[in-house]
Amino acid sequence: MMKKNNHLVIMAGGIGSRFWPMSTPEKPKQFVDVLGCGRSLIQLTIDRFKGIIPMENIWVVTSESYASVVQEQLPEMPASNILREPCRRNTAPCIAYVSWRIKSKDPKANIVVTPSDHIVMDVPEFQRVIKQSLEFVDENDAILTLGMKPNRPETGYGYIQVDMSSPCTRFRDIFRVDTFHEKPSLDKAEKYIAQNNFFWNAGIFVWNVNTIVNAFRIYAPEISNIFENILPYYGTDREQKIINQEFPKCENISVDYAIMENAEEIFCFPASFGWSDLGTWGSLRENTEHDKNGNSLIGNNIKVYDTQNCIVHATDERRVVVQGLNGYIVAEKDDVLLICKLENEQQIKQYSE
Repeated sequence: MMKKNNHLVIMAGGIGSRFWPMSTPEKPKQFVDVLGCGRSLIQLTIDRFKGIIPMENIWVVTSESYASVVQEQLPEMPASNILREPCRRNTAPCIAYVSWRIKSKDPKANIVVTPSDHIVMDVPEFQRVIKQSLEFVDENDAILTLGMKPNRPETGYGYIQVDMSSPCTRFRDIFRVDTFHEKPSLDKAEKYIAQNNFFWNAGIFVWNVNTIVNAFRIYAPEISNIFENILPYYGTDREQKIINQEFPKCENISVDYAIMENAEEIFCFPASFGWSDLGTWGSLRENTEHDKNGNSLIGNNIKVYDTQNCIVHATDERRVVVQGLNGYIVAEKDDVLLICKLENEQQIKQYSE
């Protein structure tokens, strides 16, 4: 049974220059059917919380320019639960705003915070982890973060170092966090995964609303004061106007720096449910099915010959034929065709300008 005080916060304000030409600043990757399954990444994010979070308790924090896209893609969600940031201020102000907004409506809320543009391949295991995490924060005044079990020395993720010696008494899958580590060099990443207590930081958090609000009061008082003072206006016609005035005053800082690296009661749930943040075309290829030659083909009318280790993304029903490539991106969208070596995909941004 879904608990009425379970809430989901989806952070969907990223402008996303990755996955061009499939995604654009006008419609970044969270609103695009990256996997070719008929659902955008933000729609898939909501799908995997079905049966856990009531639809009326789902919140999306985004920018004014994307609010209409959110409403179009998530029509079953209350329009009043789409919170509009007037400017980009990183994740700490984003989370603070929605936390105070939820607290004004549900003072006992348990909250899952997740990005909008990640993928999860094993949804049943993901749901098991989320349900247990919500039970944990319902009983404990603690911050919980999900740690992904690494399968390679990844330099593109931050890491969580966990004390695996003593699990929580009632929640044997949950352990206390020792330290957070920034994105490492390859040498450091190899040392991390040689141990059994380092996990990728997925940026998925679970906490009770009072826990996170109190953490902001202690570790980020200037941010907390802004949203505390707006309390009389939440849920009223004046909310957006006041937010537009006050939100830009917030420091531009991530929740990791503002809260996670300072708070004492931080715990980690090490998990493995086929997670990826889909940061690159290469990561999309790694997380989708391959043919016998290592090609990931996303689209219904794609043929490849003498081609290996490529990702071909063409979902506009045009016939696409690829011959003689090895290690390439081939992507077509809205009359734009990209052909680029996978190893050079960091240059795509300059091509899109």
